[in-house]
Amino acid sequence: MRSSFNTTICVLEALLEHELRVGNSPEVTAARLRGQEYLLERRLFRRRSTGAVIDYDKKDGPGGGRGHPAWTRFAFPTWWHYDVLRGLEYLRRAGVTPDQRVAEAIDLVASKCDGDGRWPLEVRYPGVMPVETDEGEGRSSRWNTLRALRVLSWFSAGD
Repeated sequence: MRSSFNTTICVLEALLEHELRVGNSPEVTAARLRGQEYLLERRLFRRRSTGAVIDYDKKDGPGGGRGHPAWTRFAFPTWWHYDVLRGLEYLRRAGVTPDQRVAEAIDLVASKCDGDGRWPLEVRYPGVMPVETDEGEGRSSRWNTLRALRVLSWFSAGD
């Protein structure tokens, strides 16, 4: 069976939330771990078959519709879209011990830090936010900075 990163991350977050709120069940945990492995086997943004970086989300077309790999551009809110930072956030929240399968994704996150120690909002997906959270694409993002700092700290603690 084939899946998509977008679908997988939404299901993983829902299953984790269910486990945290309702409690563990062997079936739910097993399903979540299978989905988690799906991401980890692919290093969070690579094709399983070739190891190549997945350069676009099929729904958006080549370059994610913006001339850049879709999953290496960080958004907030992500809505239903996947990106590497969202995948790392899930792993951190799930209590996964980081290993070499996430190292390249962590390097990607670290590389996007600007000179002021902040991370930009690289893409904004359509949707209505009740409160504006950032100043726009290409500008520093409070939420992406928070998320990036959390995953970098998680990775450092697990090394």
